[in-house]
Order: sequence, then C-alpha cells, then structure tokens
Amino acid sequence: MPGTRNSILEGDVNMRVFIAGGTGFVGGHVRCALLEAGHELRVLCHRRQVSREPGIEQVEGDIATPESYGQALRGCDAVINLVGIIREFPRKGITFECLHLRATQGLVKAARQAGIRRYLQMSALGAGPDAVSSYHRTKFRAEEEVRVSGLDWTIFRPSVIFGPKDDFINKLAGFISALPVVPVIGDGRYRLQPIDGGDVARCFRMSLEMPDTVGRTYELCGPDRLAYIELLQAIGRVLGKRSVRTVSLPLGLMKLMTPILQRFPFYPITMDQIRMLEEESICDCTWRETFRFDPVGLEEGMRVYLR
Repeated sequence: MPGTRNSILEGDVNMRVFIAGGTGFVGGHVRCALLEAGHELRVLCHRRQVSREPGIEQVEGDIATPESYGQALRGCDAVINLVGIIREFPRKGITFECLHLRATQGLVKAARQAGIRRYLQMSALGAGPDAVSSYHRTKFRAEEEVRVSGLDWTIFRPSVIFGPKDDFINKLAGFISALPVVPVIGDGRYRLQPIDGGDVARCFRMSLEMPDTVGRTYELCGPDRLAYIELLQAIGRVLGKRSVRTVSLPLGLMKLMTPILQRFPFYPITMDQIRMLEEESICDCTWRETFRFDPVGLEEGMRVYLR
C-alpha cells in the first residue's frame, strides 16, 4: 500500500523510486547510483525507448501535465525531480516558469495524492528570491513549493556538473580543440567550482537512506575552485595542450548584442547565462560534513572522458 513504509526513512530498504528528468545527463548518473544500491526505478520519459535497462520501468508522460503520469506514482516510495533547462525557447513552450516552477508544483501534488512522503529536488547553486537570473529565481520558487509541501523533502543545489556527456565541459573542450583562440566573456576571472556527476548522484542515493537530510538544503561543489580562464587551461592540459590562447570579448558589448541575438538558436549564450557567469558558482563544501566522502577532482574526472 503506498505511503506505509515511506512515512519514515529506514536503512537498508530497497525502494521503488519515481524519477522525473531521469533521461538526461544527471539522470543517467542518478539511475546508475540507485540501481547499484538495489532500488527499482520508474522513469518518466516523453516516449518509451526500445532498449530497456534492467530494474527500470519506463513511464510515458509529460512533466508539464501531471495527469499523464500521476497514476505511475502509485506504489512508489520516493520521488526525485531532476527536471531543469538552462535555456528557454518560448515559442516551443520551453520556459523556466513551466519546467522549473509549474512542473514542480504538479509533481509535488501528484506525490501527495499517491501517498508518497520522500521527495528529493535538484535545484541549482545561486537559487534565491533576488537572484540576477530568471533561471535561478524560478529554481528558488520551485524550492519554496517543495518546502511548504508537507513532504519529507531534501533539496540539492549543485554547481556546474561535469562528466561524460556533460554539455558545459565538453562544449569548451570542443572550442579548445577546434579554435586557435578561445573567446572569453569579460576578464574571465569569475569563479566556478564544478562537481562530478557521479558525486551528485551519490548524494541523492545516500539521502534516501539518511533521515537527518530531511528538511535540509545542500549546496554541492567540487574540491577545485578556479576562475573561468583557469578552467580553460585545465581543460587544455587534459587535452594535451601546453596552453590555451584566449581573447576577451568586452562585457559591455556582449550585453548589448545578446538580448537581440539570443532569440536565435544558433547563438551560443543568453543574457541569463552571462548574468550567472558574473554571479559565480562557488560554495564552501559543508555538504561533506553530512555525506562524508571525498569528491572527484576536476582534472582527474575530466581525464576519464576527455580525449
């Protein structure tokens, strides 16, 4: 009966976990971590895939339409929400408001209706009510929906996440490999603290088994804090380059051009992303006091998948 064993958290209990956003980059890490721990998964996807992983039940539905997946939450013990976008395409209905806020509202309601207590939410480092970016403001509004839900919630705010098939590091590596000079917005001194996707997934997996994480929000960062231009040099070292040549794009000019050009899909950056770069993405790693493991270093992790 749903809700009987998830009203409290128990150690060494194999759960049936419903995952929204489980088909993406971070979702792949979370699926692997949960399967290795012996949990059964129901993964929401737009279309069922022909190839199927053992231990995973695919649920066809639309995160923006709770009626399309609500019944699939019946019999589950926990819900994990990994849904998020980094760029909006309003003409296609792909907006922060829809996929961060309204999707969370629908999933929280569906979890309550299914009698599920345990709920994990992936937010983002920098989320806040007065954040400079729409991305971070809607992430925070989604957090607030979770906090007042009455569920046994835990929220994670990761910095930039790296690993095989990541969008950010792989894209930069492509620029470094293909271009004689890599463009940098402004002075490139804004700092990042990337965290390995496997480490993020490990925190999600461990949290399911740790009652003391209920009602807590964790900022997740890796061990290496470095400026953007230092990040480019680190990627270059992994790729076997002695150094990476860069050219600065004036910040003022980028802020004039981007609001006009960001409406075109070919343009590689948005004003929201520029604001987030300026804001930086770093934290003090206090999450390690709870989860007690050493995160993967940036260059060590990149060497696994960058060639």
